[in-house]
Amino acid sequence: MDVISGHRVRLRPAVRADMRRFREILAHPDVARWWGDPDEQAAEACAPPEDIRSYAIEYEGSVVGIIQSCEEPTPDYRHAGIDIAVHADWHGRGIGADAIHALACHLLDVDGHHRLTIDPAADNERAIRLYRRLGFRPVGVMRQYERRRDGTVRDGLLMDLLAGELVPPRRR
Repeated sequence: MDVISGHRVRLRPAVRADMRRFREILAHPDVARWWGDPDEQAAEACAPPEDIRSYAIEYEGSVVGIIQSCEEPTPDYRHAGIDIAVHADWHGRGIGADAIHALACHLLDVDGHHRLTIDPAADNERAIRLYRRLGFRPVGVMRQYERRRDGTVRDGLLMDLLAGELVPPRRR
């Protein structure tokens, strides 16, 4: 896996030594409400399954988030998906936008994908606004898409972006 550089962030392959920091990021209440068990998610990010690539998001030398891509390799349906978590202390600073843009450019330009997906919780309005600004478009609501640790289920919003639709993030 390559190191990917954005305008302000650096995405480097996640390593086992990132687990403690990833857990801190995923356990923060403003992040945890959108993600699963912090211990399980951090462990998976540091040792992902074969079809997932995990990166630490570095900003000014510190790990401030996690970004992942997964790929559907079937030739007739080939595309990639993105997941991201940025520590709440860094929200609203353009870091997530820069990280998504950098990874999306890599997936489109280097890996040759023509379509990318992202699937926030349908009620995660802040994330949805960000994804729209970058060019992702809503495809549809996935009803009862995600089971939470407390047993409740919530809807997800499937969004996609085609090659040529990616919008650079606003500079801050």
